[in-house]
Amino acid sequence: MHKILLTGYSGFVGAQLLNILDSEYTLSLLGRTPPKSVDFDFHQSELNELSDFSKSLVGVKTVVHCAARAHIMNEEAQDPLTDYRKINTHGTINLAKQAASASVKRFIFISSIKVNGESNELGSCFKPDDTYIPTDPYGLSKYEAEIGLRKIANEMDMEVVIIRPPLIYGAGVKANFATMMKWVNSGTPLPLGGITGNKRSLVSVDNLVDLIFTCIDHPKAANQTFLASDNNDLSTTELLRNLATALNVPSRLIPIPATWFHIASKLIGKPAISQRLCGSLQVDISKTIELLNWKPPYTTAESLKKTADAFLDTLNNKN
Repeated sequence: MHKILLTGYSGFVGAQLLNILDSEYTLSLLGRTPPKSVDFDFHQSELNELSDFSKSLVGVKTVVHCAARAHIMNEEAQDPLTDYRKINTHGTINLAKQAASASVKRFIFISSIKVNGESNELGSCFKPDDTYIPTDPYGLSKYEAEIGLRKIANEMDMEVVIIRPPLIYGAGVKANFATMMKWVNSGTPLPLGGITGNKRSLVSVDNLVDLIFTCIDHPKAANQTFLASDNNDLSTTELLRNLATALNVPSRLIPIPATWFHIASKLIGKPAISQRLCGSLQVDISKTIELLNWKPPYTTAESLKKTADAFLDTLNNKN
């Protein structure tokens, strides 16, 4: 019997993973709020440095740790780094130490590409072994968690697997990606048709879940760091056009030069807007592919269609 403890089961990635793992493994859940189904073995706990996770770790062979204080674009907390560290760093390390003491064999940590950085030059891809210390509070909290996990792996008899995804999208996605679909679907002309000189990696939630699933048992995943993506980088304009195709609406993009966005964002004091729209963030997943003999099972077109269909279903149900 292979028993898995899953954290973050109510989140975007965790909810998708829950359905896959439940059909293949004996599953326990750790979190603050009980799942809707009473069929699951549920353990209620806060994720922090003081919590006792011992009961939830009994008989567990693998921990899949998706829970985190999520990245917030417009952070308003007075001390965001402290808030991120409480859960993402200290809570993670506490759980991992107790897991190792409970003879858990493998600990899979869903980190973030922000550990590598915020952007890179076009064609200069992030790699899993890059040396970088993030300044972003969320990225730094994940980076420090990774350091703590590697120390535990070196000192105790537990394997650690780290996965760093970039932007995750898929059916049910919210936040900026959902807003982007809303604008494309509305038919409103968007001044984003000239942002063709950048490339961004993204990963569908289905591809990411498949990679996590692969890492549960794969012997070569032990104590490795992997980057994840659809292996199909897109410019901002390409992404919007592909979204329009998936939504079955015309692509109404006005070709305004990317340099105009750089100027405008500086004038309003928000250069990050220009970076998100016009900058590149590419990841190299060759290690993931070669070491695990893995490739993304779903194409970007398939994943965007599934994402768009779910968005339209939700829209129709509201109307």
